[in-house]
Amino acid sequence: MEQAKLDRINALARKSKTEALTDEEKAEQQALRQEYLAEFRASFRAQMDHTVIQYPDGTKKKLSSKEDK
Repeated sequence: MEQAKLDRINALARKSKTEALTDEEKAEQQALRQEYLAEFRASFRAQMDHTVIQYPDGTKKKLSSKEDK
């Protein structure tokens, strides 16, 4: 996610603690949060897809998700 968008999320969060957000700002904040979460989940999924467990006997096994079972 672009740094400008992260900065905007943080600015809206700070503003919401001191004063009320307008409806437009609330909608923008929600959209930015959803975009951030989608990118975070995709990044985390990619990291887990490339994670391998190595057992003491030397064998390696890729992680599998609950959805794969």
